[in-house]
Amino acid sequence: MRRGRREETRFGQGHASRRGVARYRAKDAVEKLFHSLKSEIEVLPIRVWSEDAVFGVLMRDFIAQLMVCLTRLTVEPARTMATKFIASSLEKLTVTVVATEDGRNRRFYSNFDPMNQAILATFMGES
Repeated sequence: MRRGRREETRFGQGHASRRGVARYRAKDAVEKLFHSLKSEIEVLPIRVWSEDAVFGVLMRDFIAQLMVCLTRLTVEPARTMATKFIASSLEKLTVTVVATEDGRNRRFYSNFDPMNQAILATFMGES
């Protein structure tokens, strides 16, 4: 009878351990996301008074993080590059929009580097 209790205890502890590890990993993933938002996306302190404004600020910043993740997944040179270097490359890119007489807009890009060229080529379908 003791043996049965010991096995039951081991099973219970093993199950609790697996749940504990799963919770730790989920917490770790959330902490890494917030670290990235604060350090790499440079989220500023939220100083607003309404719940909708807090939601809006957080939504904007999560979309920025999502775009960085998508860039890392789809743009070959960005796969191993740190977020701050991807952001720095995009910050240097300049787009000048000139309206033509026929009402169309022409875009002129400047300050290229290999990273922002690859990002533009991937997301705009250009080469």
